[in-house]
This record gives sequence, C-alpha cells and structure tokens, in this order.
Amino acid sequence: MLVSVTSPSLQALPALLMIACFVLVPTILSAGSEERASASPPAWHKVINLHHDRLAQVETDQAALDLFVAAIGRAAEVNDVAATIAAKGLSPQVTKDLMVPEITTSAQRLVAALVAWDVADRMMRGLEEKSARTDVLTTPSQVAWLTANGPFTSLQEVVRQWDSGNATAAAGVAAGQLAQDAAQRTMEEWWRLKTWKDRVRAARGQSRLCGTWLWVVHNHQRHHEERKLSLVFPPPGMGTAIPGLTETVVLGDAVYLRWETDGRIQEDSLLFSKEGQRLEGSFVNSQGGWGSITGKRTATCTP
Repeated sequence: MLVSVTSPSLQALPALLMIACFVLVPTILSAGSEERASASPPAWHKVINLHHDRLAQVETDQAALDLFVAAIGRAAEVNDVAATIAAKGLSPQVTKDLMVPEITTSAQRLVAALVAWDVADRMMRGLEEKSARTDVLTTPSQVAWLTANGPFTSLQEVVRQWDSGNATAAAGVAAGQLAQDAAQRTMEEWWRLKTWKDRVRAARGQSRLCGTWLWVVHNHQRHHEERKLSLVFPPPGMGTAIPGLTETVVLGDAVYLRWETDGRIQEDSLLFSKEGQRLEGSFVNSQGGWGSITGKRTATCTP
C-alpha cells in the first residue's frame, strides 16, 4: 500500500463599455477549471432579464431566499437545492447532514450576485443610451445588503458615479468591474450549489470511514507478502490526514480509495460488512501488484 488611468475622453466611453460587457465578464465565465467547463452554466443574462423586477426589490436575506426558492433555483437548474431549503420540519441532525446552513448561505449570495450584476447592467445601458438619471439605480438598504453578501468592490463607486450624473469613462469602468465581480461570484456560488450532493455524499462516506482501522494487505505479486497497517481516517471537514490518499468515494457499502505516492498509483475496491466494522476487498497498483485487503475497525471516530 502506498502509505509509507489617465482619464479617457467621453468619446472613448462606448469602447470601454464594450470591453466591460464582452471581455471582462466572459473571461470570468470561461476561466474555471475543466470540471466547471464540463457543466454548462445557465444563461445568466436571460435569468437576470426574466427576473429583473423581482431582483431589483431584493434587500434582505429572506427576500433573496424566497426568490431563490420560487424562481432562481429552477432557472439555475438546482431545483433539489431549492426544495431542500424550502423543506419544513427537518431535524437538527438531518439539517446538518444535508448542509442546509451552507447551501442557504450560497443561495442568498447567488441571488445577491445576480442583483449586483443587474445593477451593473442597468448602469451600462444608461451610459450607452445617455439617459437622464431619473430612476433610482439602487437604494441604500440594498447597497448595505449587497455589501454584506459580497464583497462587490466597485459597488460604492458605481452608486457614486450614477448619483452624480457622470457619463464618463470612469463610470463605464466601474460598471464593468462590478459586472465582473458579480459574474465571478455568481459562478462560484452556483458551482457550490451544483456540487452540493457530491459534497453530502463525500461527507457521509468520510463519516462511515472515520476511526482507526487495522489494515491487512495480502500481495500476490510479492510471494503472498502480508503487511499490517494502522490507518486513522479523520471526521468530515478535517481533510485527509493519511499520506498518499488522494481520493475517497463511498456509495452505500462500496468504498473506492486511490493512493498516489512518488508517481505510483494504487486503487482499492472494498465493501463494508459487520455493520460497518469491517472492510473487505482487493487492490491493484501500477507496479503490477494485486491482492486482497481486510480491514477491522479498532477505534471509533474521534472528532
């Protein structure tokens, strides 16, 4: 086992707005990992336009959650998250196991990011159309709520530029920066919600493995050599304390472990038995080794 600015002129404003709209935001949306790219994100501008009127009114966490449960969750293709947040009568243990506080926070922050993005879009349109500043871009209470669910570093500057009636390049840059910040936060929170079930499964699996195990490895490649190891699996949220263990997947009673050390790889396929007190299975590694593994729990989980 592998254990051992010089201010531009007003004429430059349209070009800056084009940069803000078509360069900054798409850069954020396409800058994620390959895993993020494999999951198609929603068409966020369509979501914002469709729910613009309600987004413009959100000023509290509860209003954000109400909108998420009623509409944004479905539009963002995380219906299961919305249903879980809306569920009544969950026990404290189930609430903890399903990470309800965590997804609740992500849901309200996702809505906040869409609100901030909508604010930036409205300012961009106002600057492009050179419209009179007769409408209110955002209220002080909404700004305070967005700040608490941010950070959105350009928000205060956007409000200041709008309230002063400026139609300068600086106003366009501030709006573009706010759109960039909001787009990045939108994608981060959406991805947390999109991968929620995977994190719940991982935590449940780590809970079942948590504790001290006596591991007996029988290697058929090395003249039926047997090795005994003591492994301590940490509780959920404590990371991976075992050197070389890079991946742990637990689905029901099935357990998959992947070990990587100095370019060598080993994969273990195991099954729980005896009410979770034993593990039995086999392994293969990149050196041609293969054989059986038996594990016996010798101490319970220690938080």
